[in-house]
Amino acid sequence: MRGEAVGITGRILVRDIKKGFAKDGGRLDVVGGISFAVDDGEIVGIVGPSGCGKSTLIRIIAGFDRPDEGQVLVDDLVQKGPSAKGIVISQQGSVFPWLTVRQNLMFGLNQGSEREKAELADHYTALVGLKGFEKSYPHELSGGMLKRVEIARALVVKPEILYMDEPFSALDALMNLRLRIELLRILEKERHTVVLITHDVEEALHLSDRILVLSPRPTRIQATFEVPFPHPRKLTSPEIQTLKSSILSELGI
Repeated sequence: MRGEAVGITGRILVRDIKKGFAKDGGRLDVVGGISFAVDDGEIVGIVGPSGCGKSTLIRIIAGFDRPDEGQVLVDDLVQKGPSAKGIVISQQGSVFPWLTVRQNLMFGLNQGSEREKAELADHYTALVGLKGFEKSYPHELSGGMLKRVEIARALVVKPEILYMDEPFSALDALMNLRLRIELLRILEKERHTVVLITHDVEEALHLSDRILVLSPRPTRIQATFEVPFPHPRKLTSPEIQTLKSSILSELGI
């Protein structure tokens, strides 16, 4: 479907947001007016050309930046800053190198005794497949294992919304696929609403219920694609390959 996907209701409502920055004495328009909704429990993938403003967009949706125009609502409340309901998983990573895996996961927990926090941290460590590494430090782990720690660190605080900004982009293709499968397994057990920014169309097709394709800067929603296939998805299926070709065509490839 071409054009902007403007939702009437949803857990997250993005209403005609625009954003620009001062540059060389002028103004660089980055987000040119975007509206869409994300339903409770839905995974919405957002793809677009490099430099189109994807990361700026998700920072606004997550509450870390304010739009110049428009607004973002979460559960009918205008987003004026980061909310305890959501957490960001980014490509930069947020694991503290001086803390063990268990200590990293316990860091964001504010309730319960130390024993209860440790038990919860160990539960999520096992959930991402790292049982036995609770006392390991980040420098003792591989890149893929570190990303698993970051996912566990995000999930342990039980966020209702995950904002994912190219979370697997630094990984090789095989590890990327393994962690996507791991994330889907976790999302089957624990319901989260997810906004996923990615440059990888296959990654978006693997994870998303719906994909928004952004235009070049100043970015707008150029097209919307439903992904109606149940999990687990066979990415080599003719139906998914046809959908992939359509999305790539929108991206000029």
